[in-house]
Amino acid sequence: MTTSYHQPGAPAYASPIPIRGAHLGDALTSEWTKIRSVRSTMWTLGVMILLMVGIGLGVAALISAAGDSAGMGEESALALGFFGLLPGSICVVTLGVLTITSEYGTGMIRTTLTACPSRGRVLAAKAVVFFVIVFVLTTVVATLVAVMQHAIVDAAEPKGGEWLRATVGVGLFVGALGLVSLGVGGMIRHSAGAITTMIGVILMPLVAAMFMFSENLADLQQFLLEYAIPSQLIGIYGEAASGGSSGPLGWTPVAIMAGLAVASLGGAFAVMSSRDV
Repeated sequence: MTTSYHQPGAPAYASPIPIRGAHLGDALTSEWTKIRSVRSTMWTLGVMILLMVGIGLGVAALISAAGDSAGMGEESALALGFFGLLPGSICVVTLGVLTITSEYGTGMIRTTLTACPSRGRVLAAKAVVFFVIVFVLTTVVATLVAVMQHAIVDAAEPKGGEWLRATVGVGLFVGALGLVSLGVGGMIRHSAGAITTMIGVILMPLVAAMFMFSENLADLQQFLLEYAIPSQLIGIYGEAASGGSSGPLGWTPVAIMAGLAVASLGGAFAVMSSRDV
C-alpha cells in the first residue's frame, strides 16, 4: 500500500514507503531495542550474575572446607543456590521497575504511545521481552551454579525434579517476581518509589514477623514467615531446604508468584488506561 500526495497544479507523488498499522511484533522489536541499549540492563543483570555465582560458590566452598557436608543429611547441595539468588533477585526487581518508570521519568513514554497508541500492547511487549530475558538468564546461571555446587559439596544426589525446580523453577519464579515489579512501576510511575515499595514487599513481612511477640498474632506471624517471598523462594528447593516448613513448597511458590504477576500487570494496565502520560 502506498500513499499519494497531490496539490492542485503539482504533479502527483506516491510514497515508496509502505504504510501499515503497527502490531505486537513491532512493539516487541521496539522494547527489545530499548532494553538492550540502556546501561541499566547491563549493570543490573551483571550484578545479579556476580551475586548468584560469587555467593553461591562461596557458600559451597565454605561448607566443603569446613567439612560440614555430612551434616546436610538427605539434602542435596542445590539449595545452596538460594543464598546468591535472593540478593540477585533484588537486581531483577530494580530492572523490572526501571523498564517502565524510566520512560515516564524522561518523557519517552509519550513517544512510545504516539508510535503505538494501544497501551495494552505496549505493556504486553514490555512484559514479554523483560520476562524472556530474565527467565533465560536466571535459568542458565542457576544451572551453572547448581552444577558447580554439586561438584564442590559432598551431599546427597539430587533427583530429576530437584534439578528442574533449582533451574527452571527458580527462573520462572524470579521472572514472575520481575513482572510484579514491572507492574508496580507501571502503577506508581516513579523509579525510587516503586523500587522502595518492592524491597519492602520482599523484606518487610519477615521483619514484621520477627517483632510479633503477642500470642494473639501467632497465626499472622506464621503466615508471614511461610508466605514471605524469601520463604517461598527457598521452598522451591523442597521440604528439606525449607526446614520442614508447612508453607508453599515445590512448584506452588511459582504458581503463587505467577498469580501475583498477573494481578500486578492488570493493575498497571488499569492505571495506564485511565490516566494520561
